[in-house]
Amino acid sequence: MMAMTQSGTPFAMRPIPTLLVLGASLSLTSAHGDHSHIPEGEAISAEPMGTTLWIHILIQSLAWGILLPLGMVFGLVRSRWHVPTQILATALAVVGYFLGHAHGGRQFGKNAHASFANWLMLLLIVQVVLGVYLRLHLERGFLGRIRKWQVKGHAILGGVIPVAAWVQMLLGGIASQGFCQADHLGQCLAHFIMGSAFIAYGIVLTILLLNGQAWLARTGRSQEFWDSLIIALWGCVNTFTEHRWGNPWAHNDLQHTSMGIIWWAAGLVGMWLSRDRSGRPRRNLIPAIVILLTGWAMSAHPQTLELSTHVHSVFGYTLMAAGLTRLIEISFVLRDKVVPKNADDIDEEINSFQFLPPFLLYASGFLFMGATEEQMQLLSDAGVTHVSYILILYSIAFLLFLFVNMLLHLYSYYTASPSKGKGPSKRHDEEHSMPNGHARAPAMTERQAQDAQEFELEGLITDDEDEDGGKKHSQTNGRAQ
Repeated sequence: MMAMTQSGTPFAMRPIPTLLVLGASLSLTSAHGDHSHIPEGEAISAEPMGTTLWIHILIQSLAWGILLPLGMVFGLVRSRWHVPTQILATALAVVGYFLGHAHGGRQFGKNAHASFANWLMLLLIVQVVLGVYLRLHLERGFLGRIRKWQVKGHAILGGVIPVAAWVQMLLGGIASQGFCQADHLGQCLAHFIMGSAFIAYGIVLTILLLNGQAWLARTGRSQEFWDSLIIALWGCVNTFTEHRWGNPWAHNDLQHTSMGIIWWAAGLVGMWLSRDRSGRPRRNLIPAIVILLTGWAMSAHPQTLELSTHVHSVFGYTLMAAGLTRLIEISFVLRDKVVPKNADDIDEEINSFQFLPPFLLYASGFLFMGATEEQMQLLSDAGVTHVSYILILYSIAFLLFLFVNMLLHLYSYYTASPSKGKGPSKRHDEEHSMPNGHARAPAMTERQAQDAQEFELEGLITDDEDEDGGKKHSQTNGRAQ
């Protein structure tokens, strides 16, 4: 992640684009072009990124980062906007893919972003083919017997693609600067994987807060059981992967390995305390304490550059704040309450303080991903202060937090109880309306006219809607026979 070539010539990059590309890690670039322009021993050429490449970045960010997750939510709520949104996102993704092969300016050597792009496009193609196939309702014989598996496969791919797109975005940010090469690979992977894990944890907490309370109640477990389970598993991985066994111990190896040990040790305690002696689910503070201790350890992590020291310190303080606010939430805001009294109207019971721990995890993740050795060297050489950089990273965390909450609000609108006036519920859909929330027409002719106007993916609907008499009505082109 060095900001200069071996000859000492700095790359042509302005501070503001640097902050956006490195801090957000949201750029999608391609590693195709004339490799003869790349100096020997370097991962990228010295030219600045051209207009075509920036258009590629913006189009792919819109397609993979915004439209596809939005289309996934439309699919979950069976909205007629699902298909148009996915068609637009796919068209943009294809255009962006070819722009990544046709750009001038900065050129790139072999990297993971270029290789993973082909696999990601393959996933998208399979998803589109499955969606079109389900839309055709070919249900006779063998095709009808395997239809339910195709529906499940389509749903699973719909959830995998946003995660794979996130990985590709990070790989694009790394490739755009030629980072994570040679000796820098290990610490680079640690920062991006761990930072993504903090963000994922924040997203999961947001989902559970706004939409997952009913599911949590059905599991018969407290939220801390699942948190502690993941912490314990992650700790086991860290314990045995942070040090290259057989080589001398470095101070960073020892610190990271000891952190892994405390994670699995504390995780076991958290799982044990997640039930009382009668077997009922119970809250505990172990995951919050682990987050707090991890933040303290990271804030004291020794760094070479002053800029890196400041960024790591703020990252550690932010993570400590996430653990502390989580502790306060469980003990004093919720008073150890396992599930809300009225999960159907969770908004009445959510306290504004409960949004703070998830957001701080978002911010912690971006701060950690933006604190690799090469990024810090590049920003230090460009004269960027830690204050400016940290504020931009917090801004990006706010934007992602806003986007996730908007998606969850959209999901809630379509699945909320109709008595609350928010939108059609799933039960209401099944009994009184089409899957996109439109009322069923009383006559078959009216229903056929309505079906012709719908753009929803009806293939996501199971064929067992009418289970009152124990009979399954077969369908041809979406209409009962």
